Amino acid sequence: MLHSATDFPAELLNRYGSTMSGLPNVRRPATLASLAAELGVSRTTVSNAYNRPDQLSAPLRARVLEAARRLGYPGPDPVARSLRTRKAGAVGLLLTEALSYAFRDPAATGFLEGLALACEQAGQGLLLIPVSPEHADVTAVHQAGVDGFVVYSVREDDPHFLAVLERPVPTVVCDQPHGVEGVDRVGVDDRAGMLSLTRHVTGLGHRRVGVLCMRLGEGRHDGLADQQRLQNATYPVQRDRLAGLRDGLAEVGVDWADVPVIERFEHSVEAGQNGAAELLGARPDITAVICTSDILALGALRYAGDRGLAVPDDLTITGFDGVPEAERAGLTTVRQPLLEKGRVAGELLLERGDRNRPRRVMLPTELLVGTTSGESRTEQRFFSGW
Repeated sequence: MLHSATDFPAELLNRYGSTMSGLPNVRRPATLASLAAELGVSRTTVSNAYNRPDQLSAPLRARVLEAARRLGYPGPDPVARSLRTRKAGAVGLLLTEALSYAFRDPAATGFLEGLALACEQAGQGLLLIPVSPEHADVTAVHQAGVDGFVVYSVREDDPHFLAVLERPVPTVVCDQPHGVEGVDRVGVDDRAGMLSLTRHVTGLGHRRVGVLCMRLGEGRHDGLADQQRLQNATYPVQRDRLAGLRDGLAEVGVDWADVPVIERFEHSVEAGQNGAAELLGARPDITAVICTSDILALGALRYAGDRGLAVPDDLTITGFDGVPEAERAGLTTVRQPLLEKGRVAGELLLERGDRNRPRRVMLPTELLVGTTSGESRTEQRFFSGW
């Protein structure tokens, strides 16, 4: 059905105009040149209103933006600008996890907040690039329009990380992997942090110790990690934390081969809860459960509560990271500066300039003795009924 101009309200005609056929047609958007002509200013002035606002007075910039709104000018084309400047104006954060992990895991959330603060300070955007640790498709890395990458805690042989290294842009690694040539890194001394925690636990008299740890390498594995899997771990953070634990136990004569280590692929409270069930079900004589993360430790605390075990009277439980939820629960743990770690990672990337020598920034950790660790009472241990 054909329409004439009289079939449409005057308001729509005034807004959109009409075509030779009488059909309404959206007016072509204004361009930078037509907006400049409308205002009687240079195209540079219009461009500065968007890209370099400090170059214009506040009234002039307001006049340009108001005219742009009225005429339907959408602003400079970001794609064309990136082609011209060879800058995307964004930092890519590589997560080998589901996207929700960045907002669900407290340690990741703290790191993300710090990184976002650094990007805000520099006027840069932040692009999250979540990829599955179980799939090797690196397309998302190749197609990411970013000026550099921050890589958050991936294993040494991760294909997505190797794809990042193929991109001709600067890269900063947070936590792991270690010692990558030409790449900046920010982290903590995980081995020393766990050693201080282990000395605290052994100082309370504990010798029958069990461990809950995060994933150690490629492939989904839930259960007892044998000595070969421990030796072949490709996540350096877990490897270092377990090494600190091993060192601390060796100081009091505990053979590492006798220490059960339960691995969990998923990093969640539920994983810690069922991991503790598996650990204590197999070794009911254990008096202390040392976890390589606070999240797993919170799950162990939940298990203890469900089983009617008093912490720390019946069982000592410790964590690592110092996330807010753990501190509220009174968990004995090692606190690391999560927000500061993200901020420093962002600054290393955004302020690199022409620097060719990679930097290594090691942030401090702190042992927090909470209410979940206490003296071993071996004479009162009767676990057969658990």
